[in-house]
Amino acid sequence: MALRNAVMAALLEGEASGYDLAKGFDASVANFWTATPQQLYRELERMEADGLIAARVVRQERRPNKRLFSLTGAGLAAVHEYTAEPPGRPSSIRDELLVKVQSVDAGDAEAVRVAVAERIDWAKAKLARYERLRDKLLDGRTEDRYFAESERVGPYLTLQRGMAFERENIRWGRTALRVLDRRAAARQPDRPAAAHSSDGPAPAGGNVLPAGTSGRTARPAGPRSPQKAP
Repeated sequence: MALRNAVMAALLEGEASGYDLAKGFDASVANFWTATPQQLYRELERMEADGLIAARVVRQERRPNKRLFSLTGAGLAAVHEYTAEPPGRPSSIRDELLVKVQSVDAGDAEAVRVAVAERIDWAKAKLARYERLRDKLLDGRTEDRYFAESERVGPYLTLQRGMAFERENIRWGRTALRVLDRRAAARQPDRPAAAHSSDGPAPAGGNVLPAGTSGRTARPAGPRSPQKAP
């Protein structure tokens, strides 16, 4: 898919400046397509030259003038034509973290664990951002009411996909951490046996004398000598 198709999809929301589009990509379109601001600006110039979008200049007193882009009739026709084409092959996952996890048994397990934990935090942050965008789209409505009343449903459906993706990242990450933690605990060396007491080892015979007694054999007590009268 070409970047211009994603740009045209974003412009279906209405006219926007290059800055607005860059923010929109980061907030919503980013869950299925990414582009840097430089890539966006270059593509906007090419699309304008091809007649797919038109720009109008908005003059500002204390800020530089800005250009707002909108789809032309040719641009809307291009959107219709693009959606009629069969999609390409589903994209496969290309994730360096998974390469590290694949290698964890011969690598630095603790470093991989830290990387997985960071991925969970990253997914949580993105999910929170998507949930805020969802709440903004719903504006207090239920999903059923939104789908019945909204002029466009595409942005919400793609947002749902992005939210599901981040939830799965969190679920997988937590599973990976549990497995790594259990393996690390199982591989720790056994603790040394408890040391003997300071009284020394037990006698060879195995009989332990009560505390406070000596090791000498006590003589049996004989009859008492009668006491002399005073």
